[in-house]
Amino acid sequence: MIQNKPTNVVAAFEILLEEIETEIDFTNRLGSVAFEARDYDRAREALEQAAQLTAYRDKVAALRREWDHLFPAIDQEMEDAETRESRRNLGRLRRGLRTPEDEFYLPILRVLVRRGGSGQVGDILQDVREEMKGILRDVDFEPLASDSRNPRWRNTAQWARNSMVNEGLLKSHSARGVWEITEKGRQFLQERG
Repeated sequence: MIQNKPTNVVAAFEILLEEIETEIDFTNRLGSVAFEARDYDRAREALEQAAQLTAYRDKVAALRREWDHLFPAIDQEMEDAETRESRRNLGRLRRGLRTPEDEFYLPILRVLVRRGGSGQVGDILQDVREEMKGILRDVDFEPLASDSRNPRWRNTAQWARNSMVNEGLLKSHSARGVWEITEKGRQFLQERG
C-alpha cells in the first residue's frame, strides 16, 4: 500500500516536469517543421505556444522548489523499500527519480568560474557531467522519450540553466550557445559552494 509521503509528491513533480518538457520539445519540432516549410504563421504559433509552455514549466519548477523547502530531501539510504518501489512505479521514471535541476546549480557555477566566467554549452555540459559523477543517478543517463540522443541529465542541466537565468545567476543575453555567470551567480556560489 502506498502511503502519502513527501517523496511521492516529489516523484509526481518530476513526472509532471518531464511531461511538460516533452510537450515543449514536441512543440519546438512542430515549429521547426513549419519554419522549414515556410509556413511562418504556424511557426509563430508554435513559438508562442512553446514560450507559454516554458513559462508554465518554470512555475511548476518553482512549486517543486517550494515543496523541497517544506520537506527537505530524504536521504535515499533511509527510505524504506516500499517507498523506493512506489517511486519506481509512479510513471515513466523507472529505477528512481532523476536528479533535481537545483542540484545542477552549484556544479554549473563552479564549472563556469573555472572556465573564466563563461563557456560554450557543450564544453560546460561535459564538465558538469564530470563534476556530478557521484551525484547523477542511473535514470539520469537514460535517453529522453522525445530525443533518444539526449540523456535526461543534459536536458535537466539545460532546464537548470534556464531557471538560473530567471533567478539572475546566469546572464540572459549571452551569445547563442554560451553560458555566462553573473555577479549574483558568483555570490550564490561563494555563499553555498
